[in-house]
Formats: sequence, C-alpha cells, structure tokens
Amino acid sequence: MIERRAAAEVESLLEHMPAVALVGPRQAGKTTLALAIAKGRPSVYLDLESAADRARLAEPALYFADHADELVILDEIHRAPGLFEVLRGVIDEARRDGRATGRFLLLGSAAIDLLAQSGETLAGRIAFVELSPFDVTEVGGERLDELWVRGGFPESFLSTNDAVSLRWRQDFIRTYLERDIPQLGPRIPAETLRRLWTMFAHHQGGLLNAAQLARNLGVSGTTVAHYLDLMVDLLLVRRLPPRLPNLGKRLVRSPKVYVRDSGLLHTLLGLADKEAILGHPIVGPSWEGMAIENLLATAGAGGHQVQASFYRTANGAEVDLILGWPGGGEWAVEIKRSLAPTVERGFHSALADLSPERALIVYPGVERYRPAPSTEAIGLAELCAQAQARAGGLTASAPAA
Repeated sequence: MIERRAAAEVESLLEHMPAVALVGPRQAGKTTLALAIAKGRPSVYLDLESAADRARLAEPALYFADHADELVILDEIHRAPGLFEVLRGVIDEARRDGRATGRFLLLGSAAIDLLAQSGETLAGRIAFVELSPFDVTEVGGERLDELWVRGGFPESFLSTNDAVSLRWRQDFIRTYLERDIPQLGPRIPAETLRRLWTMFAHHQGGLLNAAQLARNLGVSGTTVAHYLDLMVDLLLVRRLPPRLPNLGKRLVRSPKVYVRDSGLLHTLLGLADKEAILGHPIVGPSWEGMAIENLLATAGAGGHQVQASFYRTANGAEVDLILGWPGGGEWAVEIKRSLAPTVERGFHSALADLSPERALIVYPGVERYRPAPSTEAIGLAELCAQAQARAGGLTASAPAA
C-alpha cells in the first residue's frame, strides 16, 4: 500500500473532532485508507451501497448506541442524507457523556455539495478531508511519467502494464456514466454526458464556452451548466476561475476547464500509451492539467484552503496557475512540457501586474535554474514537495483550536 498523505490528517482530526468526512472520487482509495485506520482502533464498517448494511441502520440511533465505544465508518454516506440529523443528536449526547471525539468517519464519493450541506447540520462537529488520486509526492518523482500517462487512481497506476491500466480506466468511465451518475438523481443520458466529457478532454485547459458546447450537444446552455456542475461536484472536472485583481485591465473572465485525472483524459481521447500522447496536440495541456492537480493536492495538505486561479488579459499577459496562500502571498506558476522552457513576454507582463511572492516555471526536468532574474525554473516533483512543506508550515504556525 502506498502511504497516503491524508492518513495522518484524518488520524489527527479524529483525535479532536466527533466526525471526519473523507471525500473524493470513486476508486481514489478512501475505503482502503479508512480500513487501514480502523486496524488501529475498535471500529465497525458499513457500506451504505449494501442493502444488508443499510438494514442494520433501520434504527440508526440504537445501532450507534450499541457501538458507542467504536469508530463507526459509514461508506458512501451521500446515499443516506437523512443520517446527518441522527448523527448530530448522537454526537451531542456523546459530548454530554464526555465521549466527544473519534466517533464517526464518513466516506463520500459523490454529491460533494450534499456533504458540504452536512457541515451546516453538523457545524462544529465535523471536519472535511479531500482524498485525491495519487500525486507525485506519494509515488515518487522517478515515477512521474507513469503517473502522467496512467493517472493517479490506484487501480490504474498500480496495474501490471499499460494495457491493463487502460482497460481499468475504460471500465471506470463506463461504470460512472451508466451506473453511478444515474443513481444521483434524474436520469442523465449517458451518451450525452460522455460526449460532453470528451469535449472537455479535447479542449483541456481551454476557456469555458458554454454556448458552443450547447450547440455541439444539441442541448440548452442551462443543461450544459448543470452537467458541468455535476462533473465538478464528482471531482472529475476542475473549473479553474480567473484571477480578477486589476480593474484597470481588460481581463478574461471565463473559467478554464480541465479533466482532473490525466489517465482519464488520455482514455477519453483514445490515447493508449506515452508514444500516442507525445504525438497528439493534447500533450501540453495534458501535462499542464496533471501539474495543476499535483500542485493543488500538495498545497492543500493539512486542509488549507489555497486559492487557485489563472490570470489572462486581453493584451496577452498570462499565468497558468496562481496559488494564493492563506494569510497572504502568491506563487505565479507557468507550466511547460519542454526540458528547456523559455520565459515569454506575456508571463513578464503578468508578473508586473501581480507582483507575486514567487515566479516559477515548472517543467519535467530536475535541475533548478533562473531563466530570468526574477523567475525560477523547477521540476514538478520538487515544487510539489515545496508546496507541501509550505502547507505544513502553515499547519505548524496555526493557533491551537
């Protein structure tokens, strides 16, 4: 088992909070992580997709009372939203009895908005941890290309060869479209959603043009917005907002859209291996999206709400990613697939507008150097490690709750 960075965070939160919600896309490793945590303490595991386990919760308050001294792990908690009110009563009663922490670990792979709403029901009683697929700090910089080609889902990344990995991703996409998404609410045509997902893949890192997508799909703009919201909610697609700091500039105001996992991106485009990817026009945007996901995963270590955006003006000033750190300070990150990246005029113009704490070009190499006096070129693995260290420093300096 590859050690997950989120494990220590979940363990720590269980020592201080009555409930912890571990959220992330299906097959990202939530259940494996939860069962590993369960080995270290008395625990009971319930999968709410199982009819037998749901039947055990016919009287949830009584069931939780019978397991008052155990960690109760509830998998796929979004299948039973009515439990949140019960959990609040159980937690409040436990607090009165002096058993205030480590009662529940909730796992959710969909309807993240629903889990966020649970924060209102369980305000002051629950903490959230997002478990993304593997990132480079977890698998090691020497496996960066493999991570890029196969993506970070454990079953895909750890497959015995590229063909097995590709088959897993194909099955994953089909299962999501035909089984998982229809269970979330009104029936959504699987083929329409596949076409939209594939359009996002072809326009990886492009500005969102909902009207054009609606025309291509033969649906309304409102429908496209609904489908996009759903895929963002499922943590399959990232909607990266523009940075809008300068009212004196003509700024791009549409968000960028990325398929979050590079392995799924390649599968949607029919790219089976690295050679096929390198010969496709998507190679640059694909690597850019993978770099963004890795940086945001590591910058968010410890649960910090790092602000992520991009910057672009009508005059050509542009930065691929801006990381806004809690408490102040920004990193402006330009992402290049080249081993000899160059600094473009638009990047310099953006730096003049933004005055970031650090100006960085992230690339696939390992050598650190300065292509310009105020700009540093750095490998992705090293920058992710620095982002994780920066997030760890924020954790260490945060006042005690």
